[in-house]
Amino acid sequence: MLTGSLALPFLGGAARAEPVDVRRAGARGDGRTLDHHAINRAIADTAEAGGGIVILPAGRYLCFSIRLRSNIALLLEPGAVIVAADPAQDGGSYDLPEFNPDDIYQDFGHSHWQNSLIWGDGLENVSIIGGGLIDGTRGLTRRGPGARWQGGAGSGPNSLGPASVRPPEEMDAAIARMAGLGNKAIALKNCRNVLLRDVRVLNAGHFALLATGVQQLTVDNLLVDTNRDGLDIDACRNVIIRNCTVNTPNDDAIVLKASAALPDIRPTENVAISDCIVSGFDPGTVLDGTYGRTQTLAPDRDGMTGRIKLGTESTGGFRNITITNCVLERSRGLALESVDGGVLENVTISNLTMRDVTTAPIFLRLGDRRRAPPGTGVAQLRGVTISNVQAAGIDPAFAATIAGLPDAPVEDVQLSDIRLRYRGGGTAADAGRTIPEERATYPEPSMFGPTPAWGLYVRHARGLRIDGLDLATETPDARPAMQLEDAHDVSLSGLGDPGRIVRRDSSGVRIARD
Repeated sequence: MLTGSLALPFLGGAARAEPVDVRRAGARGDGRTLDHHAINRAIADTAEAGGGIVILPAGRYLCFSIRLRSNIALLLEPGAVIVAADPAQDGGSYDLPEFNPDDIYQDFGHSHWQNSLIWGDGLENVSIIGGGLIDGTRGLTRRGPGARWQGGAGSGPNSLGPASVRPPEEMDAAIARMAGLGNKAIALKNCRNVLLRDVRVLNAGHFALLATGVQQLTVDNLLVDTNRDGLDIDACRNVIIRNCTVNTPNDDAIVLKASAALPDIRPTENVAISDCIVSGFDPGTVLDGTYGRTQTLAPDRDGMTGRIKLGTESTGGFRNITITNCVLERSRGLALESVDGGVLENVTISNLTMRDVTTAPIFLRLGDRRRAPPGTGVAQLRGVTISNVQAAGIDPAFAATIAGLPDAPVEDVQLSDIRLRYRGGGTAADAGRTIPEERATYPEPSMFGPTPAWGLYVRHARGLRIDGLDLATETPDARPAMQLEDAHDVSLSGLGDPGRIVRRDSSGVRIARD
């Protein structure tokens, strides 16, 4: 057993002195018997005794919903696999999605927690630890209805074409079809003091982890290889994510959100992400070590995803965020998006290495989708510092982009020691494009089409400071290296030989050439 090395400070006082083996509660671990009843019984008995460690030894535990309790550490020993059961084959169902009156402004998956393989609501002192595997391949679905909110272009990416209006009765029917299905591996709501460590997660449905309203959350040394979202941190505070490998070709790898899924709108704040690897290799091929590259497009018809992102859901805003020492491979890179009325501020990002970037390597977007309750104002994006970024093999269609709105510019952004290598090949026609505002459109680099500059495109920004920007292409590109539109109070230095810089409707632009 691994219990001797555990440091779980809440396991004291009235907690059980001896760990509880789920086999004593009747679990078989044979991959055929439904074991969630026995596991839930072991968890409940241990919680009622004051808390403690519940152990899953090596074996395959076929399960529907596992219900966490306060003061419980769920320990998956090496060789232990929690296998998500399939309602169509295994004679059971997942817990029903709970009623949520605040389900209007975010997708179904973001609005419910109990319809998951492992879930907890209103708990404290909870851990899922050990070297075992959570495998959703057999029974979790990545499907789920979108939001009840009907926002036209803001409902989905431009790459999928015009969004259609969905009648309420059709939405109700789609939600009803989700009854009994599980669409998340781990879901936590309004919990406190949570530790996830050393666990592997495969094919986790809509989310490997959905944490909403969680405080004091540590996610350490997880390996997630899944077919939709990886780690979704929504309306949480005091969060540490470190030493994680997250492969999500079809959706975001590590993503912070600030949705309206809870009764009170909350920011996501005080988050530190460090020493992580995110990627967009074929599903399952990071876990098995083959790193497949057969899939070339994500479901939204853009390049592979696998990125680090703030947004899209951003009503509550983001503040006091650090991201450092991360590798992004076969990925859409870094995206900071505030489009639903929240304030994104005080974000510091450093030491990123990117390879095979499938859209813009850096994408800062302030938009006005406003998928939020009535009375919500226009979003803000300010106080962002990005330094020491190296990116190579970048899709030539999309420059690093900073894009605000005419009445709401992006403010106070600092870029330093940025080295970007694009594949090149842009045309004179691309350089002459007039870029639409797309004010309320779902934010993605592809929303604007090919950018008129190949290296850096800035529109509607104030107070931009760049010190050290090294841009190059592998093949010739007919577009200018940089284009500034409605950009004011801009300082550019350490550019080396940047190539052509186009300025339109801009003022206070200071260029110090080496």
